[in-house]
Amino acid sequence: MYHTHFRGTHYEAGFQWGSLLFKHKNIILEHIPFEITEERMEYAMSCIPIYQQYYPEIFEEILGLAHGQDSDFRILQAVLFSMYAIPPVCQCSCFAVSDGEHILLGRNSDFLTELEKQNMNVIYRLSDGAYSFTGNTTAFVEMEDGVNEHGLAIGLTSVFPVSRKPGFNAGLLLRYVLEKCRSVPEAIAAVRRLPIGSAQTFTLADAGGNMAVVECCAERTKVRTSVNCHQHFVCAVNRFQFLEMEGVLPEIDDWFAAIRYQTLVSALESNIHCLDLAFARKLLSGEYGFLCQYDRSSGKDTVWSVIYDLKERRIYRCERNPGRGRFREDLRFCFGFPE
Repeated sequence: MYHTHFRGTHYEAGFQWGSLLFKHKNIILEHIPFEITEERMEYAMSCIPIYQQYYPEIFEEILGLAHGQDSDFRILQAVLFSMYAIPPVCQCSCFAVSDGEHILLGRNSDFLTELEKQNMNVIYRLSDGAYSFTGNTTAFVEMEDGVNEHGLAIGLTSVFPVSRKPGFNAGLLLRYVLEKCRSVPEAIAAVRRLPIGSAQTFTLADAGGNMAVVECCAERTKVRTSVNCHQHFVCAVNRFQFLEMEGVLPEIDDWFAAIRYQTLVSALESNIHCLDLAFARKLLSGEYGFLCQYDRSSGKDTVWSVIYDLKERRIYRCERNPGRGRFREDLRFCFGFPE
């Protein structure tokens, strides 16, 4: 996993990252896990006015990334704007707990093993109006989970889209939340306000103890604050749970989504009185049932796992499958919210 620290403007951060990769002969457009089709090019073009209106900074960062890579901005834009909206795969598992004693958000990132050397952990401290944050990603400027200086943590799971419209995709919408929002209510308001192009869930928790799962797509958004009123947890995989969100999906390989969801719910319900850090590590490591026990020879695996401990202001990450590796504390990011 790459570890990088970006400062300056969004454009400067993009240029810094693109140049660093280029220096090490790592050309982004040579490692894309899908074909860059005319469909992707046209969809990206339709999204440009939306990003220019609501998030012009990210437009500048992608331009800086292209300049640093000496690559075609239009093609890089097509890759990044079409991700999740035209997905090659859908996966990942996420949960949050808030019981008065603990506030945790945990996430397993499941992806293709052939691309795991490109995984990134980043710290952004930008100078043009964004909150500082740290996050993890397989997709360069897009983020898949993270926490910001105010103690707002978020993780995504992608869902195969029944329909799509021009709008934010999952990774850029999550990045927007980290840069612009301080709490779960602010994040929910942002998701409701912005045009959305892809289908996904966001699991959210903040330092004040708020938590939620947001299920959203191009057509609608639904929010769940707990599985039921007596339990202090939420969880998500790459399937919608609200009946209103369901559509007619094609037959796809969803990486055992139903089994993973049942593992999360069963473990969280059975351990409702000890939802602590040790429990979170065991759950993500597969000790309560199937969650990360993929056959690597299939080309699939959990490629990292992370726990954000918002009460203690600590971050723990395993940079491989947590069933075969150890969680280590990351001390590099300094939270900004008061004691």
